[in-house]
Amino acid sequence: MDFSKFEFEIKRHAFIRAMQRGVTPDMIEATLKGGRVVRHGKNNYKFCREYEEFTVVCVDRIQGERIIIVTIEVRK
Repeated sequence: MDFSKFEFEIKRHAFIRAMQRGVTPDMIEATLKGGRVVRHGKNNYKFCREYEEFTVVCVDRIQGERIIIVTIEVRK
């Protein structure tokens, strides 16, 4: 799927969770632009990118032509 036509929105909850987990705004942007995309359910995706200490996972919800990031996780 081509994600370039979508507009990204990061919910406040997701941003707060990212900061609590040590994920910087630059890491979020890099994950969304250059990360691996994994299908999650029928219409949703997870954007994943590996870093030295952990993997950042941005979980989305697609609404029209917007991809809304609802939470950001880390996996070690």
